[in-house]
Amino acid sequence: MNRQSQAAVLFLLGAALLHAGTTDLYLRYVKSGLRPLVLAAGAVLIVTALATVWYERRRAKEEVPPESHPEPRVSWLLVLPLLALILVAPPALGSYSATRTGTALQEPLAYPPLPATGPLSLSLVDYAGRAVYDHGRTLAGRQVRVTGFVALDHDGTPYLIRMALNCCAADAQPVKVALTGSIPPVLQPDTWLTVTGAYTPRRVEDPVNGGPIPFLKVTAAEPVKAPRDPYDESWNN
Repeated sequence: MNRQSQAAVLFLLGAALLHAGTTDLYLRYVKSGLRPLVLAAGAVLIVTALATVWYERRRAKEEVPPESHPEPRVSWLLVLPLLALILVAPPALGSYSATRTGTALQEPLAYPPLPATGPLSLSLVDYAGRAVYDHGRTLAGRQVRVTGFVALDHDGTPYLIRMALNCCAADAQPVKVALTGSIPPVLQPDTWLTVTGAYTPRRVEDPVNGGPIPFLKVTAAEPVKAPRDPYDESWNN
């Protein structure tokens, strides 16, 4: 690839990053707090591409062009990841990855206070942490509402899951809550549900890594749209 071609690839990659950063597409790759860095990287790549074109044109006017030697055509394969980024928006990690990875539930450093009355709208990670490590003390006798996507274990056990991440999708790991009670008769993997129910002390070990999986006794379940940010970032707070 000559310098002009390299500049074109840099420009397209920078434009793709700017497009991702100005929409919600970047959330498929990194946590929300990295948006400024995605935009900055896109801007730097575009500026670099424009500077390369300007430098090459200036050099062409001032110097005799050197003898050109063709580069290996295989180098154009470097464009394929760029085309994939532009043309194919990958889905967020879902049930396929979650059922093949052990639960990554971590003990919370603290338990924020909860309202004294009314239903508790909790993140799935918060519910799981309280159910396992706080033994449900703040959940007992309360109506709980959590949201996640559905996955089915190899034995048919239904899970509600959120993928928690520290930095980017590459390090995302599932936190699982098993469902019991009034479970919908048909559950489609990767369907997003808001589940209303109550704490139960029942728990099982994850068959993948032996980690603890708490249960939630379901009283109602409602399909919902996937959230704007499909990953849970509470570990970063």
